[in-house]
Amino acid sequence: MEEKKFDLNSLIGFLLLGAIMLWWMNTNKPTPEEVQEQQKTEQTTTISETTSEITNETPVAVVNDSIAQLQAKQRLGAFGFSERLSTSAKSATSTVENDVLKLVVSNKGGQIIEAQLKNYKTYDQLPLYLIKDSNASFILNFNTTDNRTLSTKELYFEPTLEGTTLSMKAKVSNNQYLEYRYELKPNQYMVDFTVRSQGLSNIINTAKPIALNWALKGYRHEHSMRSENMYTYMYYKSDDDVDYLSIDDDEKVDNTTWAAFKQHFFSSILLNKDGFKNVQLTSENLVKDSAVDTVFTKKFSLTTALSPKGGELNENMQWYFGPNDYKILKSYEGQNLDEIIDLGWGIFGFINRTLFIPIFNGLKGFIGNYGIIIILMTFVVRIFMSPLVYKSYLSSAKMKVLKPEMEEINKRLPGKENAMKRQQETMALQSKAGVSPLAGCIPALLQMPVFFALFRFFPSNIDLRQKSFLWANDLSSYDTIWKFPNGFSIPFYGDHISLFPILASVAIFFYMKMSQSQQMNMQQPTQEGMPDMQKMMKYMLYFSPIMMLFFFNQYASSLSLYYFISNLLTLTIMFIIKKYIIDEDKIHAKIQENKKKPKKQSKFKKRLADAMKQAQEQQEAQKRKKK
Repeated sequence: MEEKKFDLNSLIGFLLLGAIMLWWMNTNKPTPEEVQEQQKTEQTTTISETTSEITNETPVAVVNDSIAQLQAKQRLGAFGFSERLSTSAKSATSTVENDVLKLVVSNKGGQIIEAQLKNYKTYDQLPLYLIKDSNASFILNFNTTDNRTLSTKELYFEPTLEGTTLSMKAKVSNNQYLEYRYELKPNQYMVDFTVRSQGLSNIINTAKPIALNWALKGYRHEHSMRSENMYTYMYYKSDDDVDYLSIDDDEKVDNTTWAAFKQHFFSSILLNKDGFKNVQLTSENLVKDSAVDTVFTKKFSLTTALSPKGGELNENMQWYFGPNDYKILKSYEGQNLDEIIDLGWGIFGFINRTLFIPIFNGLKGFIGNYGIIIILMTFVVRIFMSPLVYKSYLSSAKMKVLKPEMEEINKRLPGKENAMKRQQETMALQSKAGVSPLAGCIPALLQMPVFFALFRFFPSNIDLRQKSFLWANDLSSYDTIWKFPNGFSIPFYGDHISLFPILASVAIFFYMKMSQSQQMNMQQPTQEGMPDMQKMMKYMLYFSPIMMLFFFNQYASSLSLYYFISNLLTLTIMFIIKKYIIDEDKIHAKIQENKKKPKKQSKFKKRLADAMKQAQEQQEAQKRKKK
């Protein structure tokens, strides 16, 4: 037999053939998109194979669960583990509550779907919810290492409830999960909220940001939709300053420690002691026509990015679902949450915090009727302000005594050419008598901060909410004695008639009438070329009460009650001062005595007199030059 020899040519041929095959396989390698499509095809085939294994005797629920789990594995990747929950478990919810707050959390998304304040009702006496019927969402969007973009709203969380602590886990495995943890304390509206992950550093792609999106549409809770919407704003704290968004506005903020979706009397607040970075805040007004009833008032949203530490999430946050009660919000020290209550800026807020809130709380401690509290508070304020009223009235009495002498000066020096000299002599007369026209204006100006402070205090005071007095069912809203039929509404007035604003307007009319008679005594005679102040004051006498009637018809009845009682008290005080305290004969005698005394002129008055004298000399020189 012939022995086989090694064939070099055959070896070379085989090597060349292998190289060609490797080149062909490499050049025809499928793209990532084709790989994903192939995976889908394989998974669809698997689903088909799984379905084919199911007999007619297999329960429908088992069929659906099997198919859903395979579809979830395709869509959610590693987080498809959460789809192993039964159908009933997926649609289930968990409830965690204390004496004041009830939260319902959905297994799907792990987010709060109901937040009920147990001690409060809506204006139509229904349970009060800040979150209900999908008006709010809390979602994390993140990327995975297998190039998926996932949202927590797609994930199913397994709940574990221990007392008032609820743990919600979206699992990859029993030792790998994303957790939301809600912890309530007794009688607290503040909820400790933790977002953390375990064992997900190789699943979540931390090279890309994890986006947090929180949004809420504020339910209407109050009788006066217009007032509620007017006091509904988004507030936030940035760099130790509290600010708010205007209506239909958005803002980018570098660092925010909390953001509040603040409604008139209730708020939903998300806090993070480490702060949120690069935050986008938006506010949208949903009330396009204040005359039309609506379910929601405004829509708020917050978007920010979370930064995992060491590849894992660990965010210690807090929720506040509760009332805008100054005492409660103030108790969370260092957070400045009380600043979301609109007590006014600057001196107005200072007066409310240091004066009116303590007075109101002091009276509330032993009086149960809030209408009586407002009346007593009005007495306290008016008695406190009565020295200013006395000063103003005394100044007008002095000017009344001097009026005949000032009229004599006007008669003796008529015409525009004597205007400067006439003014000089009038000022000299007032200076000798010890009378200043500004003495009556200053007390009135000092009362203005109190007026504006109370204008903010009453509508923002949650203690007045749904408290009745006489015909007013709710002191935090307008009172109604008659509602117009068939949706009829008067522009700027409303669709109803309130009695307290009418009473307050009548009281203001008589107060202004008495004040104007007082100011007429202080008013110097009308000079040529000057507007007739007496006519202007008469117009104001009728215009101001009408303006107040329209303005206050839709405001809180507590505010109208205060102004009604306040003006009545002021009228009474002015009558007592005029009738029993001020004696015009004594004032006249005192003025005559002052005129005899040498007066030391202040530097300011001396410079003013010199300037007027110089102007008078220049005026006379010009007259001589013309002649």
